[in-house]
Amino acid sequence: MILIISQNNDITTTEVIKYLIQMKKKFIRIHEDEFFEIKTRSKKIFLESSRNTFFLDEIKSVWYRRGGLNFKRLKYTNRSIHLNMAETQHWLEDYIRKVLESKKSINKESNSDVNKLIVLDKAKDIGFDVPEYFLAENTDHVEIEKTIIKTLNGNVMLDEIKKNAGGFMYTAVVKDQEEGNFFITFFQEKIEKDFEIRTFYLNGQCWSMAIFSQNDAQTLVDFRKYNEMKPNRNVSYHLPSTIEKKIHLLMQSLDLNSGSLDFIKKGDRYYFLEVNPIGQFMGLSNTCNGFLEQKIAEYL
Repeated sequence: MILIISQNNDITTTEVIKYLIQMKKKFIRIHEDEFFEIKTRSKKIFLESSRNTFFLDEIKSVWYRRGGLNFKRLKYTNRSIHLNMAETQHWLEDYIRKVLESKKSINKESNSDVNKLIVLDKAKDIGFDVPEYFLAENTDHVEIEKTIIKTLNGNVMLDEIKKNAGGFMYTAVVKDQEEGNFFITFFQEKIEKDFEIRTFYLNGQCWSMAIFSQNDAQTLVDFRKYNEMKPNRNVSYHLPSTIEKKIHLLMQSLDLNSGSLDFIKKGDRYYFLEVNPIGQFMGLSNTCNGFLEQKIAEYL
């Protein structure tokens, strides 16, 4: 049995599941709003939610696509009993998570979020070219027009419930000097790119795509600001073996066996930007005929 931990509306998960159905493989898809009770049946641990049930020992492989396993805890009116049972529940939950992480898996719940600063430090140690970066509380020593600003904690979605609107925080060039101090912010040297590269990594193998985002003012700084009217040209790309070996070393050091990595190509240099353990890869798969959804299904 294959366990898939994802979100209700994740299209990528659905595409992988289509291949699992073709292969006639049994699977369970868990959503982010699903809560499990821990029970026992026939002396075995049994997990039950409003839409799924399974024995822990039935699971042979796990895909941590998004989110994690959520548990429903029982409540007791007696405070002492409640505290004792909460601790017991914690150890049961910890055991279940560790057992699942010991299975064949694509990443783990415990490393679904990576620290960007640690990743960049490790990338430099491994030998990647990395644009100079620093943290600052003001722009006193920031070179205007030569420095970019980006989120420190990955891709951030901003939701405004009252106005029924939202937003996405993109990479941007620092164009003005700000007065006063602000919260610690991540700054990085701006590289005038020839083009960008998105690489998908799975268990030692790489698939890459060149993204010619530099030819459009809208996508010049961040290719995720897609121009739907005139999309960037994307083509299959082969990274040098030396870069792919460094990718493998980096992913091993982060205890990741899958993820999407971003690079900037400038002259004969490949500048490493970041790695996303979840990582979108369907665009690369479709453009470059990678059939990555099928490869993930086969791995599971």
